[in-house]
Amino acid sequence: MIEKFHPITHVIFDMDGLLLDTEPKYEKAISTICENFGSKYTLEAKLGALGRTATDAANAVITKCNLPISCEEFLDLMESQYPSVFQHVDMMPGAEKLVSHFAQAQIPQAIATSSKTTTFRLKSKGKEDFFGKFSHIVIGSDDPEVVQGKPHPDIFHVAAKRFPNPPESMQSVLVFEDSINGVKAGLAAGMQVVWVPDPCLDITSQNATQIIKSLEDFNPQHFHLPKWA
Repeated sequence: MIEKFHPITHVIFDMDGLLLDTEPKYEKAISTICENFGSKYTLEAKLGALGRTATDAANAVITKCNLPISCEEFLDLMESQYPSVFQHVDMMPGAEKLVSHFAQAQIPQAIATSSKTTTFRLKSKGKEDFFGKFSHIVIGSDDPEVVQGKPHPDIFHVAAKRFPNPPESMQSVLVFEDSINGVKAGLAAGMQVVWVPDPCLDITSQNATQIIKSLEDFNPQHFHLPKWA
């Protein structure tokens, strides 16, 4: 018997750690900064930063790791590492297959990422065909309509209203997320959320609509979406 949830008409994906395998690269860059100041990038700091805008993530790391620098200084240090860190970015398992499936089935899909425009360009380089399958991409750190970042619902509300034919109900929107902050934001937006958690996260802590280990495990029929071809 196939488990069924509310029917879905639109889909919104997070990007980092869900579609693109970027989290280890962020972790390496942040760890380097922390080590240069005699500190360590802890799990607590990582949990505070995951899914957040660049500024919110920076403030979380500075606070949790007791770094003697300002948010602006931290972001400058991160920016200096990005050209080398994001020289090559792999796709996460199942990402291309799932996005292509929705595109072929003509399910409207968008991306709601907490990234900055500069880092998005680096990470998406050479993947134009993949990102061309999305109706639009909301870049939370730079979008003036995203007043508050995840875990607030702003970014998902903005992404939903920008579809050429916006959803009639937020419950008809399916969000794919990997971070706790992203799950909270999707649920706060009134949407259904499929959580593909980072291995370091406690999966008992959130009320996601569905939890799967990988995008490869997603069954579209659970949400009344076209089955795999």
